[in-house]
Amino acid sequence: MPSAERFAALQTIQRRKPVAVAAPTPLAESWASDVFSLDTMKEALPRSVFKSIQKTIREGGKLDPAVADTVANAMKDWASSRGALYYAHVFYPLTNLTAEKHDGFIVPKSDGRAITEFTGKLLVQGEPDGSSFPNGGLRSTFEARGYTAWDVTSPAWLMRTPNGVTLCIPTVFVSWTGEALDKKTPLLRSNAAVNAQAQRLLRLLGETEVARISSSCGAEQEYFLVDNAFMALRPDLQLAGRSLFGAPPAKGQQFDDHYFGAIPERVQVFMQDVEDQLYRLGVPAKTRHNEVAPGQFEIAPVYEAANVATDHQQLIMTVLKATAKRHGLTCLLHEKPFAGVNGSGKHVNWSIGNSTQGNLLDPGKTPHENLQFLLFCGAVIRGVHQYGPLLRAVIATASNDHRLGANEAPPAIISVYLGSQLEDVFNQIKAGELKSSASGGVMQLGVDSLPEFPKDAGDRNRTSPFAFTGNRFEFRAVGSGQSVAGPLVALNTILADSLAWIADQLEARLAKGESLSAASFAVLQQITCDHGAVIFGGDGYSSAWHELAVKERGLENLRTSADALPVLQRDAIRELFSRHNVLSPVELESRFEVYAEQYCLAIEVEARLAVRLARTSLYPAVSAYLAELAASIQEQESIGLTPSKALAQQIAGLNQQLLDRAAALEAALGSAPHGADAHMRHCADTLMGLMGELRAAADTLETLVDDAAWPLPTYQEMLFVR
Repeated sequence: MPSAERFAALQTIQRRKPVAVAAPTPLAESWASDVFSLDTMKEALPRSVFKSIQKTIREGGKLDPAVADTVANAMKDWASSRGALYYAHVFYPLTNLTAEKHDGFIVPKSDGRAITEFTGKLLVQGEPDGSSFPNGGLRSTFEARGYTAWDVTSPAWLMRTPNGVTLCIPTVFVSWTGEALDKKTPLLRSNAAVNAQAQRLLRLLGETEVARISSSCGAEQEYFLVDNAFMALRPDLQLAGRSLFGAPPAKGQQFDDHYFGAIPERVQVFMQDVEDQLYRLGVPAKTRHNEVAPGQFEIAPVYEAANVATDHQQLIMTVLKATAKRHGLTCLLHEKPFAGVNGSGKHVNWSIGNSTQGNLLDPGKTPHENLQFLLFCGAVIRGVHQYGPLLRAVIATASNDHRLGANEAPPAIISVYLGSQLEDVFNQIKAGELKSSASGGVMQLGVDSLPEFPKDAGDRNRTSPFAFTGNRFEFRAVGSGQSVAGPLVALNTILADSLAWIADQLEARLAKGESLSAASFAVLQQITCDHGAVIFGGDGYSSAWHELAVKERGLENLRTSADALPVLQRDAIRELFSRHNVLSPVELESRFEVYAEQYCLAIEVEARLAVRLARTSLYPAVSAYLAELAASIQEQESIGLTPSKALAQQIAGLNQQLLDRAAALEAALGSAPHGADAHMRHCADTLMGLMGELRAAADTLETLVDDAAWPLPTYQEMLFVR
């Protein structure tokens, strides 16, 4: 029998029914209906203005300031006709979250009237406080001016809440001195860098008509759902996003019965509600299913241009969390809210292409004959090998550290999986003779009534952090709570750098009179010889691979964020971003400072929570149960029985350990050293270990104390009760 509070929560949940929501609107009616899209602009704007905006979006040219007033007025009329009274410049500071500054369309007049107005200046530029966001030393507290600037390449949208409608305008966020204080600005710069170098290489390959090239992204968002009745009793989940205490239930995920199982009715209604909102916002949500762990689910959109996909990914997280509340649930985006079951990631499917050459990472049926693909794929291989530690650094957070390398997610060692077909092709290149590509053949199922279908030329590898999956690479190590902007910036920049190197090599060889095919083969052979160590098709979870990767292949195993984040301070990384005008040295240093501080703050918040919960919740509950147990033993002895005291003694010892370990953790919290590197090491090496010791005592007590006395909702309740 659970405690009174937990029993009340269980009763509340048992009485819940799926929230009544309107039937989904037909897709043809709802799709992008709340988006100021190109189609909407075409209807609302004069032809010349629309053509100017369209050119900026498609070709990446400068925005003509003369059109801003016309666009602003049309945008305001469109939004107002749908009930909007406010607009918001939406931007993405260095917190992985979304920020908004809301202003009304209202303009009071001197005669007491009020009108609505939205000028081009208000559309193009805003001014939030630039000192109150993480900036890593770019701005002092007294230097408050920061600007938001309209990103015309990502469409504005309407955010609907029960209280009204707001026009949301995607923007960049920069300081008064021009440094990027956000995630979007470097992403746009990295897209420009990869476009410039990809254009250069394609023209060397003989292409004369080359449209603007952009990276694309499709991010698979995993998440947990927990009933709000339980959340109210779990301060750790509320404030830290993960459970700091909790014994494993008798059943977890070992039966593999949750993965792709029937979606619970209440959850399916929630999902449909989410999808209906996302469709109105033009977010192409495609897939939904149960994930591996009980209580875990996934939503995945179709890939889009990276900049738009990043904005949409932030919208997905916002809509998931807001919609969950209306359904009596909390959506947990932490990478590891529950120990002992799979955590949550956000697999980033990344590619590069344009409207004239298509997907530049599409190998076709005979990749050994596809020179364009081989060069672009070779550029990726070179980039990941040369800058693998950077890829580890851009996914480094305190929460993601719990997930990486835990036999459920990719290891912290960054390697590339190509599949058997492509690995063979690159091995042929290395050997000096390129002859053929293996084919997948036809899948024979041995039942006449079942269809035959083509079999892929290569398998998938779920243990690889960076795997080729047919016509794109899947960066599987990204955390579920992260913005995808940081990983995309890194991927775009290392690709741009490798494309520039390849173009330099080809230009030099062509100038010497080599043929294009011979020059290209020589460059590819050099890549496979110099960077083939990063290619691995085996079990990334195995200890043998970890030893091989580090000792024989020279790959780095950066296990924690304290190991990974200092990579951002390396000269090679500073030069990489500076060379391609993506991040200046001071902007890069600011990101190290911000992310190091966030890492330390996250762990210290958890440590303080653990101490408080141990002292004010667990220790009193266990002590009260001990008193009952002691009284029971005494009563039994008074009638001549000889009850065992072993359980009481064990509980008493563990309860004392709980206090002692809480005291040790509190003392360690007060002895943090100065300096970002030393502070991170203290958090990783000292605080995390002490929290683990405290948890061990608490979780053992949970298995010994009367269920009616345990104050915190259990894993069994939170993971399995819907």
